[in-house]
Amino acid sequence: MIINPQISIIIPSFNNLKELKECLFSIEEQTYKNYEVLVIDGDSSDGTKEFLKTLDVPFFYLSEKDEGIYDAMNKGISMSKGDWLYFLGTDDKFYDKDVLKNVAMLFKEKDLELIFGKVNYKIKGFYPFIYNKNKTEKKATWNWKIWIRNSVHHQATFYKKSIFVNTKYSLKYKTLSDYAMNIYLYKRKLNYIITDLSIARCLSSGVSKMGKWNMYKEETELKTEATSIFFYPVFYILSSFKFFLKKIQYAVK
Repeated sequence: MIINPQISIIIPSFNNLKELKECLFSIEEQTYKNYEVLVIDGDSSDGTKEFLKTLDVPFFYLSEKDEGIYDAMNKGISMSKGDWLYFLGTDDKFYDKDVLKNVAMLFKEKDLELIFGKVNYKIKGFYPFIYNKNKTEKKATWNWKIWIRNSVHHQATFYKKSIFVNTKYSLKYKTLSDYAMNIYLYKRKLNYIITDLSIARCLSSGVSKMGKWNMYKEETELKTEATSIFFYPVFYILSSFKFFLKKIQYAVK
């Protein structure tokens, strides 16, 4: 067991300089200091590249064209040197200054490979039907329900680096590759813990919250790939039902 293991914080970035600065500030104020931050920028044109050049250790960056958020996350994984990995969006922030310190206490658990916490959503504009204004805190579940919906959030998950030795995020899925990864990890029956710690504050907006059909199509495909073509009709019906619920919600609003 490594005492005070290093955490690699990977942040995909693209033309979101203001939020990126706030995100990095929430990292800088952490009381646990054994971390590195890898900002993987997709060749932004809003001043992000110039800002990144001003960063000092333990902040590092790469700025070049990529194939989207999951390509950036894969690059971050390859560059990382930490014992544990954590992925944060530019518009996300740590819940408070003691998040990493509190999570580091859990690293002492023998053979632990996944740590799940809670995310707190800040409502921005139209919010998805799985949230409501009185219940914006989401706790992970790691059981059969993952076949119904993505029940864990990467903003509240810490991954043992060894998990990614032989696998990376699939670029086949542009919106739900993290969901595909979660199903893959669930099937591997890794050692995990679900904690009551609040890890991050996130916006309720974003591509995965827009409810476009392409996302539900991806959901059907990734679940089928993880099981069998014989389950395709079941997953298609489930995704279609969720899609129409979203459309009804938009219509009512």
